[in-house]
This record gives sequence, structure tokens and C-alpha cells, in this order.
Amino acid sequence: MSHRLVVLISGRGTNLQAILEAIARDQLTAEVALVVSSRADAGGLDIATRAGIPTAVVRRKEYPGRAEFDQALCKVIDDHHPDTLVLAGFMHVLGPEFVNHYPGRLLNIHPSLLPHYRGLDTHARVLAAGDSDHGCSVHFVTEELDGGPLIARALVPVLANDTEETLSKRVQSREHVLYPLVLSWRASGRLRLTEKGVELDGRLLPPEGFQLDWEDHPGPVSVAASDFGR
Repeated sequence: MSHRLVVLISGRGTNLQAILEAIARDQLTAEVALVVSSRADAGGLDIATRAGIPTAVVRRKEYPGRAEFDQALCKVIDDHHPDTLVLAGFMHVLGPEFVNHYPGRLLNIHPSLLPHYRGLDTHARVLAAGDSDHGCSVHFVTEELDGGPLIARALVPVLANDTEETLSKRVQSREHVLYPLVLSWRASGRLRLTEKGVELDGRLLPPEGFQLDWEDHPGPVSVAASDFGR
């Protein structure tokens, strides 16, 4: 049986598109069973519809509190029996009831080298700090905002003439490689969250996760447990 993904979005769905392209190239053995958006006008809904994927819209403003919103999300999602939930630009903080309903199954991608620059406006904050490196991170989701155990990070150099726009585009290009890669580990049973931490191929990853450092890589990367020294 194919590994079932439910993807949660709020915007254009560029990571959703990258995931679907990886599936089409047989680089990710999974199926997207449902795309859930917090906005009815999210561009990612059109991507899902064109691909023949069921969609749902669950808007925060229609519920009196976060707990009720989380419960509504769970109800919609559980009908599709996901193996992994994929946060891909979902712009709402999820409460403990939601997070604990999917232990070890909820992943997120964040546009910074976590644990640095949690939250919003990461590109502007990196430029303001004068950092030489930036990037993106994939992690398991816990109740702590952008604070769950790290799986992998991809580095992006900050150039002297970078603006928020140019830096954002370069980070996003890494996201489109990193997320399908991590999901391929998950779908093939190589990746899991244990009491000790994140394991890949039965070996414990370091606290900062697996670090990918490549320049303008044109496509997905295959990483084995033997490639890291833990």
C-alpha cells in the first residue's frame, strides 16, 4: 500500500508542486491523499485540483477558538487515513491537541537554519544580522513553535548583494529538493521519531539533523545512513 500524505497549505503550494513532481518522477513513493488549506483562495488548491487530488478548506475564523479549529482539521484529515502530515506553508499555529493526535507523523519545513530564526520574516532577520549562511530545515512538529526534533537542513550562502526577494527564492529552491527527499525517507520506512531522537536507517541523527550543503543542486539527493557519522 502506498504511503499516504496529507498536505496542509495556506498559499501558492510551491512545495506541494515539488512533492507531486517527485512522485511523478518515482523519486518519492507516496500519494497525496488530500490537500487542506486554511484559505479558500490559496493557489495550492488549484495545483491539487489539476492533479485530481481531493481538497478541503478549513478557515480559522469560522471557529471560536484554536481548539475547535484543531478539532475540525483532525476530523477532515482522519477521513483520509494519512501516514504522514506535511505542513507546507500552513500559516497557523497548531495546538497541543492537534499535534499530539499525530505523534511522529507531523512534519514541517521552515525557511531558516533552525534553531535560529523561529517564526516569521526569517530572510529579513538574517540580512539584518549580517549572517553569512541561511537555509531551510525540516523537522518533526511538537507543541513548541518551530522547535521539534530536526531531521535535515539545507544551507544557502548569503551573498553581498542579496535582498529579501533573492534570498527567499534561493532558499525556496532548496526547500523543493529537501522536502521531497525527507518525505522519501519517511515513505520508505527509513525515517522515524523515537524516544532517543530522530533515526535514519536505524541510526540516530545529530541534534542539528542531517546537513545538506550544495550549490544550485539540480535535483533530488539520495542520502544513506552511512553518509553521516553518528
